[in-house]
Amino acid sequence: MAKIAVLGAGAWGTALAMHISQHHQVALWARNAGHVSGMRKARANPLYLGDFKFNAQLQVEDNLQLALQDADLILSVVPTAGFRQILKDITALANKTPVVWASKGLEPNTAKLPFEVALEELGDPAVTGQHWGALSGPSFAAELVRGLPTAVTLAASDAAFARQAAQLIHGGNLRVYSSSDVIGVSVGGAIKNVMAIAAGISDGMGFGNNARAAMITRGLAEMTRFGVALGASPETFMGLAGAGDLILTCTGQYSRNREVGLQLASGKTLADILQHLGHVAEGVNTTTEVMRRAKALQVDMPITHEVDQVLSHGKSAKDAVMALLGREQKAEGH
Repeated sequence: MAKIAVLGAGAWGTALAMHISQHHQVALWARNAGHVSGMRKARANPLYLGDFKFNAQLQVEDNLQLALQDADLILSVVPTAGFRQILKDITALANKTPVVWASKGLEPNTAKLPFEVALEELGDPAVTGQHWGALSGPSFAAELVRGLPTAVTLAASDAAFARQAAQLIHGGNLRVYSSSDVIGVSVGGAIKNVMAIAAGISDGMGFGNNARAAMITRGLAEMTRFGVALGASPETFMGLAGAGDLILTCTGQYSRNREVGLQLASGKTLADILQHLGHVAEGVNTTTEVMRRAKALQVDMPITHEVDQVLSHGKSAKDAVMALLGREQKAEGH
């Protein structure tokens, strides 16, 4: 039996911790001592995941050093905005345990993907010997924790490590595939959130199933262009971390990013939407950063552009969709 340290006790971090604790010892860490105290008393995470009970193999910690002690794998599920700091905290403890992250987004202000942050903070695994990788795919916490079948991808540059780490998390109702395309898996997880906001806007405007299917398909084309420009394999975007996660987030009733789009279409302000959401909707911060990065890469991303116009530049949801529909005719492969 191994020990896994899960950092971040939001809905997905908690669901992963509860799943893994069926097979291994788990330390679930959260920065907020009050949140940790509440989870210890309830033996559950009512704040983010309802009344699903923790088993005896899951311990809750607010002390990072204790959480990481004797861990065989660190699974970081903190929001992307806090990912660099958690890596700095791990490094400050002189801890060389392998790190896998499940956060999906681009870092605010730098427009860097988590693998680029990991490269800067932890170094190249080929040099340091400290492996790292990304876990992503179509996965709602509420379904995993109910024991419903879920499949995700774990990517690392070292194929043997990817298989070993996947094996630690794999089991029961969670199937974990391994990959060596860290870039592609990271890009898929980030950009699908932007497309989910677009799909939510389309649905909220009452544009129907045809429009949503078109939005998803053209969104996949944008995601692939962006990823390939960064060095990803195009095949990755046909898999769980690409098309799989994109379809789920654009259609599923648990999708926070789709909900943001639905609410925008109804005329609510972004500030009001985020205040009432209660969870992080990564797509909101990610959209600005994707646009910043796309311009630098000279990648055409019309859907992302229109979502950014709505989120950050005061454009109405309806005008954004009409702008997409009014684009000039072109061949599909472009």
